[in-house]
Amino acid sequence: MQIINKSKAVSLASEVIVADKTFSRLRGLLGRDSLNRGEALIIKPCNSIHTFFMRFPIDVLFIGKGNKVIKAISGIKPFRLSGIYINACFAIELPSGVIFESSTYEGDEITIT
Repeated sequence: MQIINKSKAVSLASEVIVADKTFSRLRGLLGRDSLNRGEALIIKPCNSIHTFFMRFPIDVLFIGKGNKVIKAISGIKPFRLSGIYINACFAIELPSGVIFESSTYEGDEITIT
């Protein structure tokens, strides 16, 4: 599976895990030491996230209808909460720095293949 910012024609991740069951959504990235470049976690449904007990910062994209980025948050540190984005259908967690490096912004269209 691959995540592409269609608006910028750039790959965001090529190794993607989907957390769409209760246990996988609860676990998320807990217990991992890092999220490597090219990796991502899709959490669905999801309109807010937390980084409690995580060991590293992450970037998060909240995606709404039409696979449009509703909110892009860079470098969320451990033990933080995001806002609640009511119109978000799912979230994509990425290694810290990917949003900046890919110039991904609100309104960009994301493709998951």
